[in-house]
Order: sequence, then C-alpha cells, then structure tokens
Amino acid sequence: MAVIALAMTGVAGAEVKEVKIARGFAIPHLPIMIIEHERLLEKHALAAGLGDITVSYSTIGGGSVMNDALLSGTLSFGVGGPPPMLTLWDKTRAGIQVKGVCAEATMPLLLNTRNPNLKSVRDLSEKDRIAVGAVKVSIQAVLLQMAAAKEFGADNFTRFDPLTVGMNSPDATAALRSGAGEVDVNFSLPPFQYAEIKQAGIHTLASSNDIMGGSHTFTLVYTTAQFHDANPKVYGAFLAAIKEAIDMINRDKRGVASTYIEMTHSKESVADIVAIIDDPDVKFTMTPARTMNFADFMYQIRSLKKKPDSWKDYFFEEIHALPGS
Repeated sequence: MAVIALAMTGVAGAEVKEVKIARGFAIPHLPIMIIEHERLLEKHALAAGLGDITVSYSTIGGGSVMNDALLSGTLSFGVGGPPPMLTLWDKTRAGIQVKGVCAEATMPLLLNTRNPNLKSVRDLSEKDRIAVGAVKVSIQAVLLQMAAAKEFGADNFTRFDPLTVGMNSPDATAALRSGAGEVDVNFSLPPFQYAEIKQAGIHTLASSNDIMGGSHTFTLVYTTAQFHDANPKVYGAFLAAIKEAIDMINRDKRGVASTYIEMTHSKESVADIVAIIDDPDVKFTMTPARTMNFADFMYQIRSLKKKPDSWKDYFFEEIHALPGS
C-alpha cells in the first residue's frame, strides 16, 4: 500500500501545478467566468488528489492571438470559435495536435448595421466596413464567407473579405453606436449585439443561425494533446469544473448574471443579462453543435487541408459520448 501511495503521489506530482486559461470578453464565455469566480477548477483539482494548484486567467479578444498563445505554451486552455480551433487542429496534426476539449455556448451572432440602405447581405458593397473579431480567421469572418458563398455562389466566398476590419467586440460596438469612423456594420455577439439594436437607426441584416441553417456552437475550449496526455487529472478536473459551471448557469440565472456584470463591469442590467441567458436560441452546453458545417466549408475553400470524417476527429475522446455534430 505504501508503494501504491508513493506511485500515486508521483503521478499527481508529475502534473502541472499551474493552469493558465484564457477567455473572451462576453457572455459566450460565461462558463469560464463562473469557473474563475467560484474557483471551481481548484475545487475539482483538490478532489482529484492534486492538492493546491494555481489557476491564472487572461482575457484575449481574437482567435489568432489565442492560437498564438496556445502554441507558445503560454496557455493551458484556450477558448474561441470553431474556425480558429479547426485551423489550429489542421496545422498541428503532425505536431502538438490541438483539439477541442468541449463546447461552451450555442448562440447566434447578429450582423448589425447603422446603414439604412442595407436590407440584406446582398446589399453590402465596397462602401461598407464590417467589424469582425479577426480578418479571415475569426468565426465572424468565416460566417461572412459562408454567407457570400450562399448568396453569390461558392466561387465568390471571399466577396466580403476586403470589407472586413479586425476589432474586438467592445470597440466594434462603440464604433457602430457612435456613428463615427468607417465601421458601419458589426458582426457582433451577446450582449453587445442586443445593446446595438436597442439604439434607433441600427438594425439586423442576418443571424448566424440563418447562415448555418440552425443553432450552432459559438465558443469552445481547446488545448494540445501534449497537455491533455501529460495532465489527465488536471484535464478531468477542468471538465468537471466546466460541467458544474454550466449547471450553475442553467440553475441560477440571476446569480450568474450578477457575477457576469461584476467580472466584466458591464453596463447592462441584471434583467438584461437574464433575458439573454433565457433566450431559447442561447444554450450553455458542453456538446458541440454544427461544428462540422464549419469544417466542411473550410475544407471546400481549402482553409483546411484535411477533411475530418466526424466532429470526433478534432475533439478529445472524453466527450465523444455526447450527441455532438
């Protein structure tokens, strides 16, 4: 028994004692915010026999920056949309092998504009400037490519690329609402998109659900196979933590809305945040939804060299029992 105890101590000691997690600015990253606020990863790591661990958080606003941080080893877990993760999965298949851990949130993104002459995406022209998280690689940029292919044919998927400007969500919303500057369209996200359309003169051109043919994963968590394989208990503790966070969101919406406002210094009211969480199109879940739609499209336009056979190809096996897509 003493030998077994020593062996177990050795395994636990071999795992990292500091976990570095990044998240975005907005409501889609609420599960990570709850993990941070309630110290859930520390709780589950202790329960797993890992002792006390240090968990540090950073806020990163774009998929490309998130990917660079993960590749450099600055992060243990990154978060972002399916396109940035799929790009990294494809590029690292023969190396460190980046894969998805689980989904965070399923929710629509709204393409909002202050230009009264724009009635649909077909009206977008060289006179317009569209704010996206990152040019060409963010979820908003890929959704615009999908919209262009849908409206103008597969060969014209880059039609809107020259119109895009990389901006984080708070800055993009401020630019759209102020009416100053060149940005007159924002492919936004909750809660910013709802604040935008409350303002007179701003309306919605399209929802990402329309482009995707239904609800889809907006944000997910991903890491490297190197981290996954070397730290099975830490990895398991993270999955337990995000499951508990999602359960808390679905059980106590007013409580987590207050936490969101506290952590982000949002000017929205608790009632506004609860209304977003209560929206039937908004779901916090670990189950990936329609991520293969992104993968199929990205392969068609040659953004991916490898076509995955299933969503399970780019997610680690711990969630393969979920009804993902």
